[in-house]
Order: sequence, then C-alpha cells, then structure tokens
Amino acid sequence: MPRVTYCIALCVVALFAAVLAACGGGATLPGVQGPPQKSTMPPPSLANVTLVSADPFTNTTSQHATELEPSMASFGSMIVATFQSGRFFTAGSSDIGFATSLNGGATWLSGFLPGTTSYTTPAGIFDSVSDPVVAYDAAHGVWLISSLPVVFSSALTPAALVSRSSDGIHWSAPVAVAAGQISSDKEWIACDDTSSSPYYGHCYLQWDDPSANGTIHVSRSHDGGLTWSTPANTGGNANGIAGQPLVQPNGTVIIPIDDYFEANVIAFASHDGGASWTTPITVAPIINHFEGGDLRSGPLPSGAMDASGRVYLVWQDCRFRAGCASNDLVMSSTLDGTIWNAPVRIPLDPRTSAVDHFIPGLSVAPGTSGATAQLGLSFYTYANTSCTSTSCLLSVGYSTSHDGGASWSAPVTIVGPMSPSWLADTDQGLMVGDYMASTIIGTQPLAVFAVAQPAPGAALNEAMYVSKLGVLPSRAPSLSYRRTLSELPVPGVRSDRRGRLRPP
Repeated sequence: MPRVTYCIALCVVALFAAVLAACGGGATLPGVQGPPQKSTMPPPSLANVTLVSADPFTNTTSQHATELEPSMASFGSMIVATFQSGRFFTAGSSDIGFATSLNGGATWLSGFLPGTTSYTTPAGIFDSVSDPVVAYDAAHGVWLISSLPVVFSSALTPAALVSRSSDGIHWSAPVAVAAGQISSDKEWIACDDTSSSPYYGHCYLQWDDPSANGTIHVSRSHDGGLTWSTPANTGGNANGIAGQPLVQPNGTVIIPIDDYFEANVIAFASHDGGASWTTPITVAPIINHFEGGDLRSGPLPSGAMDASGRVYLVWQDCRFRAGCASNDLVMSSTLDGTIWNAPVRIPLDPRTSAVDHFIPGLSVAPGTSGATAQLGLSFYTYANTSCTSTSCLLSVGYSTSHDGGASWSAPVTIVGPMSPSWLADTDQGLMVGDYMASTIIGTQPLAVFAVAQPAPGAALNEAMYVSKLGVLPSRAPSLSYRRTLSELPVPGVRSDRRGRLRPP
C-alpha cells in the first residue's frame, strides 16, 4: 500500500531509513530492507501448485526475486491474475505482472504491464506501482488492471492507473484516473457485466485518500476504461480503506470497506450507476488478532457475489477465540447492502486450537446462488499463532461451501509450510500481500498466491503460483469440526493488534 507519496512522509521515512542503515539494516530510500535472519527450515513441497510467474527485474532499489499480492478474475474459461513484481521496502513494486489462462487454468501465459515505472518496457514515469486488481468488462470485451502509481517525492500523481487488454495478454499504456492527487491508496475495480442491467458496461474504481484521513472516492467509466468520471464521494464524505465494489444484476453497486482505522466493516451503495453514493452503514465491528512473525496482515474484507445478487463478505477476526488468541475467518452476507447477517465463524478448526487464519480470498461459482451457492475460500494460516519470523509455519489453505456458507469442507493445505523470513520485507512487515485471489471455473476452484522458498544469502525467492487443477475440493466432504447454532462471540473479547501505519 503506498503511503509515502508526499514530502512529509518522505522525510520521516528517510530518517528511519538512515537509522536502519546505521544499525545494520542496510536500507536507503527507496532501498531494500530484508529480514535480518532467515529460517533454515526445508522448502515447501510444490507438488500441488504450478509456477505462473517469477520476478525478472534486476534494479537494486527493490527486493528480488519477489512477487506478491495477487488479484484474479475470470470470464467463461478465461482467467487473468495480476500481482506486484519486485517489491520495494517502502511502497509498491518495480512493475505489475499478469498471468493469463485461456483454457480454465490448464496452461498459463505471463508478462508485465508496459508504461508504469522507469523499470518497464517501454518505461513509464513513476517510481513504483502497487495494489493491482483485475476486472473484466463484458460489454466492451476488455480486461482492466488497475494499480496505484507511486512517486518518492512531493510530486502529484493520478489516483490510479488502468491498463486495458482485449485478450489478457497484450496490454495498453496505462490510462490515468483522477490526475493531480496528493496520495491514494487501496484501489479496487469492478464492472457491471449483466446485460439486462440498466448500467451494463459501467465500471467502477474506488480508492481512498490518505492525505485526507482516508476520504473514499469512486470514479466510473462507461467506455471500457478509456475515460473516467470526476471522483464522487459517499454521503457524509466517509473515510475508509480497502473497499471492493460488487455489482448486483439490477445494477446496484455495493461497496463493503473497512473504516480508516480498521475498527469496523462498513458498506455503502449506488443505485444510479455511480452518479451518487449512500452514507455508509456499519456491517460489524472488527476484533482482530495481530499475527506473529512480523507478518504484514490486517482485517481487510474479501467480497464476492452470487447469481442472485447476495454479497458475501469474509475477514479475519478473533471474536470467537478466548483472549483474542488467534484469528478465525468470519462471514457476513446481505441482499441489499443495508441489512447484513451477524458475522459467523467459518469452522476450519476448533475454537480452542492455536491455528491462525488470515488474508482471505473469497469467490462464488458463476450461476450458483442462495442455499446452493458454491463458495471458494483461500487463505493463509499459521499452524501455531505463537511464533516468530523464523519459527512460524506459514501455509496456504482452501475450503469450499456448497450451501451458501452454511457448512464448509475440511480445509485443504495447498502448499506449505513456509517461513515468513523468506518473504519480501516492507515498512509494515513481511509480505505475501494485503489480499489474496481465488476463482471458480465451472465447478473447479482455483487460487493464485505467493509462495516463498529459501534462497542463498540476502537473495529472495518469492514467486506467483496457482493451485493445480483437481487439487481443491469441488464438493464438500464432512467436516471434522462444525459450527453450532449456539456459537456466540466470547464476551468482552478485544483486538490485540497494533495500529496500521498511517501517513502524517
């Protein structure tokens, strides 16, 4: 998440970088900050995963080889994933990568977006680029990857960039959205792909402005991402972070988002194609356990929508654990964006276990809904939450539901364990991403995620992998542990997390 696109923040970060360098950290702006010590645990088995991309950049200003923070979208049998490549310690990456499958995930093609940073071919004008998200615009037959441009100075930038492609392989130079911004963060893009919707072909791009305490903005396009409207705010000019637009079949847009302090999940909507937005309502308070191992993680929501327009929302939360000892993944849902179900625990293991779950990626199978909605859920997990960066056992897990979230399959470990000490380092901790990606093609669940392996010396080996076809459950076997109707949050439980870093 870029949080240093203005001069005050740069002065602060530069001071800390100088102190780190003096203490042996070896960081200089916008230089590389690596973990001081690596685990000697063996590499994870890669039997159930396929490599789809690896960092090819060689600039010394970012960490290599690192790829992280994927987003994924599918349409028919085509899938496009996108991710950061060559992560900077301070903010963003050398470029945004993509991996595309034309045959439902059987084979993949990969590459990198043109025209974003000075490290790309052709070169762009920005120092770094971050937070990639992909969407498909069915009305115009175009794939869109949005990202955040970063400059390590006080110069103004666009709020976001949008790269366009008709085939998911060849990408245009980026289109600037809302030029002349001081700062922007955590954008997300989605399109109205229902042909009967009155706003078919509208695409929505949402972000927040850290320089204004996270004021939420939304811009829209009706020409396949070529041009974008003047940003609109919510009713009441609300603040937030990490929203995800979801477009119902009738054209209503619902955007669940954290408030700017990540203390509550909130949501707002548009009923007129993005011309205006409602005042946010509170979905639920967030009660979050801070992960060990210096891992960068937060209770950012992951949303998906079924064929009826029901929105499902999952985030990490410790309300069902005594003492907020570790995180479950919890889910709420809504049909109208206003009335939300109380969060329920997704029962991946007993509430008394030491297992920790975080950074979820939720998807819904196309054409399924209600009591027969097929949900897919990818996530990262620690085998034991009480661990350090060299002792934590980090794995990628997956579970499915075939009844709209009423019951879930026993979780499958896709890959792991890994050591967090093998991950790219950032000013907010060791990083696999602030979000995760999953999709369902027909009845086949797929997930894309960062996998790290040990590398010699100061080198890193963190790349982008996809689950192999057939390794994830397409039907839900019986659970070892079930949620009960009487399961209630632990009285008085409170978050134990430290606050996310904020710009001055």
